[in-house]
Amino acid sequence: MRKKDIALLCVERLEKLYPKAKCSLNYNNAFELLIAVRLSAQCTDARVNLVTPELFKEFPDANAFANADVKRIEQLIISCGLYKTKAKDLINIGKDIVNKYDGKVPDTIEQLITLSGVGRKTANLVCGDIYGKPAVVTDTHFIRICNRLGLVNTKDPIKVENEMRKLLPPERSNGFCHRTVLLGRDICTARTAHCEKCILNDICPKRITKKR
Repeated sequence: MRKKDIALLCVERLEKLYPKAKCSLNYNNAFELLIAVRLSAQCTDARVNLVTPELFKEFPDANAFANADVKRIEQLIISCGLYKTKAKDLINIGKDIVNKYDGKVPDTIEQLITLSGVGRKTANLVCGDIYGKPAVVTDTHFIRICNRLGLVNTKDPIKVENEMRKLLPPERSNGFCHRTVLLGRDICTARTAHCEKCILNDICPKRITKKR
C-alpha cells in the first residue's frame, strides 16, 4: 500500500476507536488554550488542569496577563515547572495579543509563532481546535507512532508536520493527531508497545509478535 492509503486507513480506524477524541487540556476560549498549552511544556496536562482554574479566575484575559505582576504569576504556576520562564512568556503573550492583535488570538501559524514561547506545535493546536483549520500537532506520541507505522522516517517535528500534511486528509488531520496521542498513551507507549491490543497492528511494520 502507498503511504497515503496507510494514513487514511489509520485515520478511519482511530476514528472508530476514539470517536470523541479531543485535547485533554481544559479551556473555554482561544486565549485559555494558548496559555494552557504553554504551561504544559515538560508538564502533564492533568497538572495544568489543576492550576488553570485559579489562574484564569485571577487573570481572565490577555489584558489581565499583560498587566500582571510576574511574581504573582509565578506563585500560581510554580507546580508546572519552569515557572519563571513560563511566567514571563505568559505576560509577554498577553502584551503582544493586546498590542499587536487587538486582544484577539491570531488564527494563523505564522502569527502565532511570533508570540513568546509559542512554537509550531502550539500554533497548530490552536489553529485546529479553535479555528477549525487543517493542523498537524507534532506531539512526541504522534512523532513516535508515525515513525513506527513507516509514514515518516524522521524525528524532526517540522519535517514530520510537512510530510504528514501531504498524507492526511486536511479536514481530518487535527482529529488524527489527538487520536494518535491517545493511542500513544494507552497502547503504543514509549516503554512498551502492546501490539496485540493495537487496532493498527496488521499494517504496522514494527509490530511485535509473540513467540509461540
